[in-house]
Amino acid sequence: MSINTTIAKPFLKWAGGKTQLLPEIDRHLPINFRDCDNVTYIEPFIGGGSVFFYILQHYHNIGKVVINDINHHLINAYRVIKELPEQLIETLSDIQSTYYALGDLTRQKEFFLERRAIFNKEKLDAVTDAAYLIFLNRTCYNGLYRENSKGEFNVPFGNASRPTICDFATIRANSKLLSTVIILQGDYSQIEEHFGDYNFIYLDPPYRPLDASSNFNSYTKQPFNDEEQIRLKLFIDKLTAMGCYIMESNSDGRCKDTNNSFMDDLYEDYLIERVSAKRHINANPSKRGAITELLIRNYERCQYHRSNLFTDI
Repeated sequence: MSINTTIAKPFLKWAGGKTQLLPEIDRHLPINFRDCDNVTYIEPFIGGGSVFFYILQHYHNIGKVVINDINHHLINAYRVIKELPEQLIETLSDIQSTYYALGDLTRQKEFFLERRAIFNKEKLDAVTDAAYLIFLNRTCYNGLYRENSKGEFNVPFGNASRPTICDFATIRANSKLLSTVIILQGDYSQIEEHFGDYNFIYLDPPYRPLDASSNFNSYTKQPFNDEEQIRLKLFIDKLTAMGCYIMESNSDGRCKDTNNSFMDDLYEDYLIERVSAKRHINANPSKRGAITELLIRNYERCQYHRSNLFTDI
């Protein structure tokens, strides 16, 4: 009898996914995160969940997990995978069979556009909405999720003839991992209601765009502009004062323009490190490649104290 060794992992391709940065993120965790019992782990911008899936499968001292996102389609999908995995698998299997049977890209594109219109215009039951989200993500251009000002998913067809639409093993593994996770939908500020004694919060907000061609932060119809970046920083200040350990990922404006110090100035009282990354999603293929991103922390590993930061000794 074969043993199912499928691990839980992201079920969507999401712009800005952190899979490639997991070693750096792991290396920059608080030292006492590894040793402290009953950690509360929180992700206010869950997105594709690369860090979430990694952390929960590598650290077994986490007693409480909270994930959140403002995108209601995304959070619905997490909830359906948690609570109704077999119904989701059945629906996705039907969609996959229908899509494959169409036989050519012209008919598959028509099918994609029809489902995209239904996804945008009709109020679907939870399982169908989650299935359509996954289907559109697997068959759209570059696996993007993007909304226009009307809140409509507007990514074009991606010319994939036989993508894996129903990954039943991953859905089941994810459902098991999510079984005790608290799943919230809304503004990130609501996470305060779920704090424990030791709170580690990893934030992966929509990145501040490096330029017009890299602006893929429209995950909802509300733009995450500079005012929102500032509001987030003030919220992090509040969490820091409450004793929470914070790590944030964001874009490095200086990798494109050495005079772009917006993020450095905004987080001047925090520890900022630049880590190498690769951009896989860009409207211009020539601009896909190595860049640097920021890891911002309110704690450090050294034995000296720095004002407004926590010291891990």
